[in-house]
Formats: sequence, structure tokens, C-alpha cells
Amino acid sequence: MYFLVYGGAEELRIKGYTDASFQTDKDDSRSQLGFVFCLNGGVVSWKSSKQDTVADSTTEAEYIAASEAAKKAVWIKKFLTGLGVIPNISDDVDLYCDNNGAIAQAKEPRSHQDPNTFLDASISSGRS
Repeated sequence: MYFLVYGGAEELRIKGYTDASFQTDKDDSRSQLGFVFCLNGGVVSWKSSKQDTVADSTTEAEYIAASEAAKKAVWIKKFLTGLGVIPNISDDVDLYCDNNGAIAQAKEPRSHQDPNTFLDASISSGRS
């Protein structure tokens, strides 16, 4: 039997990194989003695509990218937990974003219409 092993830590950590480029498409003014998720340092998921919505600011483009990444983070965590073969997985998924306005908006509970949609993700600036 063979196994794919990421890192040698006792507890598995999922980290996500997200970014956006504001209105990169000159034809339709749409921004580009991207994110990558690492499990104990090894890449397990990534995406780069044009955003569905036209953002009015860099902050909005970054927030849209972070929102898409947060949805993926929830899916990844549920998937890994559902496998039932992982003994220890950390509670939070660290999601790194390089835009302070988007981070502030994500942490503001009033910016979320439905309280059930607020995701339990630790959002930070900078890279780790």
C-alpha cells in the first residue's frame, strides 16, 4: 500500500493564499482572481480565473477573490474530515490576503447579509 505524505507534522494544517488583479481585461473590465491551498506545505488545490462580476475597486476585487477562496477552504476541510483517515486536522484554515481593505471587510460582521454565510476562516495579511 502506498501513501502520499505532506510534511511530518502531527497535526495537518491547511493554508490558503489569495490575490486578484483589478480590471485586467480591457474588453469587459473584469478582474482576475487566484488562490492556492497548501496542506502541510504541499499544494493540493489552486485556481486562476476571470471574476464573474465587474469589481469597482481593488478592494472589491480582492474581497471577491478571498470569498471564492473561503468557499473552497470550507470544501477542502469538509472533504479531508469526511475521508475519516486523518487523525488530526486543525480547526481553522488560514487564508492570507494582501489587501487590508478586503481583510477589514471580511472581518466586519455587518458586511455579511446572512449570518449563516460567515465562514470560520482566519484571515490575515502578509504571507506565511
